[in-house]
Amino acid sequence: MGLADDIAAWIRTTVHDAGAEGVVIGISGGIDSAVTAALAQRSLPGKVLGALLPCESDPRDAEDARLLASAFGIETIEIELTAAYRALEAVLPDASPLVSANVKPRLRMIALYYLAASRKCLVCGASNRSELAVGYFTKYGDGGADLMPIAGLLKFQVRNLARELGIPQRIIDKPPTAGLWPGQTDEGEMGLRYAQLDVALLALDRHDPSGVPAPILTRVQQMMRASAHKRALPAIFQPRS
Repeated sequence: MGLADDIAAWIRTTVHDAGAEGVVIGISGGIDSAVTAALAQRSLPGKVLGALLPCESDPRDAEDARLLASAFGIETIEIELTAAYRALEAVLPDASPLVSANVKPRLRMIALYYLAASRKCLVCGASNRSELAVGYFTKYGDGGADLMPIAGLLKFQVRNLARELGIPQRIIDKPPTAGLWPGQTDEGEMGLRYAQLDVALLALDRHDPSGVPAPILTRVQQMMRASAHKRALPAIFQPRS
């Protein structure tokens, strides 16, 4: 069995052990959700719901999401969240553009759990290891899921798997973006290229970062420390016994 089959088997077991009937996944039009959705469909054919959840989004993202769903025969539902986002924004205090934009993935999380609960499914997340390691995700947004099939894969491994699975080339080639605002890209926001991030993480795995340029290593380690709370359960006070 190859990597794709191993992940598909893991998805099947995880869903079965939870007593669920399938999975719901947000399909953004990007490579991570495309790979995750394709793996889920391989694992649970006909038991995957792909949710398109535009929120002030580029229409081309929905086109790519539909392309992916069509290529793999995935059932879809589209829920436009722009009005809900703007209504919530209108009653919240003013905040920075990033704070405001992070409402979008949290609204998507609400929609995904609503759909999953209505179908007795689990929410399948699409975060990869590169992003999780440095906290490049929204807590209780795209980080809110019941299972994360590609969370152990670095970005370059996700790209390799995308080619193996036959993900449409235009999805593989498009610049990764969280779609938080027009022109936003993952690499621009992180201040790192994925290739640099992956090399640094691999070097840290080996406990030998000597070949990584110091500014990149420092940046990655700072991001890892600052985002540690995102990868942990909420802090719990333990009373004295």
